[in-house]
Amino acid sequence: MGILEGKRILVTGVLTEASIAFAAARLAQEQGAEVILSSFGRQMKITSVIAERLPQPARVIELDATNEDDLAALPERLEGNIDGIVHAIAFAPKDALGGVFLDTPWESVANALQVSAYSLKAISVAAQPALNTGASIVGLTFDARVAWPAYDWMGVAKAALESASRYLAKYMGPKGVRVNLISAGPLKTTAAKSIPGFEAFEDVWGTRAPLGWDQTDTEPAGKGIVALLSDWFPATTGEMIHVDGGLHSTGS
Repeated sequence: MGILEGKRILVTGVLTEASIAFAAARLAQEQGAEVILSSFGRQMKITSVIAERLPQPARVIELDATNEDDLAALPERLEGNIDGIVHAIAFAPKDALGGVFLDTPWESVANALQVSAYSLKAISVAAQPALNTGASIVGLTFDARVAWPAYDWMGVAKAALESASRYLAKYMGPKGVRVNLISAGPLKTTAAKSIPGFEAFEDVWGTRAPLGWDQTDTEPAGKGIVALLSDWFPATTGEMIHVDGGLHSTGS
């Protein structure tokens, strides 16, 4: 019996097999969960194709985290209660990344903040009527306690996500819902490839992470997500768990 046996989990942000979200969905199924994926617009077709590559084909529901109608319809589209949510949604316009921090207009900053940070609150609140007691919400961040090269306003958005997760933990805790984040090391995902200068992280992690770091292996982060979704962390909330080979613990 797996650690997610009998649980229903909503996983957002699955677009490629190389994503952390896909690894989480696959591992969740392997641990006994029923997985539901979400997507929207033109990405629905992509997610539907990828859904067929999981151990068990997963149902895909429409959910644009910036669309109030989609959010209102979420409990109905889930077709029953759920025990967890994987928040793997992030986006920043090109003029918000790559060393242009001082020149980014507010419209682009607002877009990055809404999609990458506020959406955690929006989806969590929308799903509230369908969340079972003891449910777990797990988001993805890239440790925003420091400023990273090229990450610019996405770094600010991740800092907002980290703060939002703590407030969500505070307000949803009395309902028996846990909210935590996984801070993974750099991985060669579609999201990473969209960040100019991302290759600057390669040498840093390769030389400084005590446990080493494979930028093509999403399984450690996926396992961290599944662990937090399970009942094995019943009293952990508002936390950020590092899955980065230990680099966060070392000096420069």
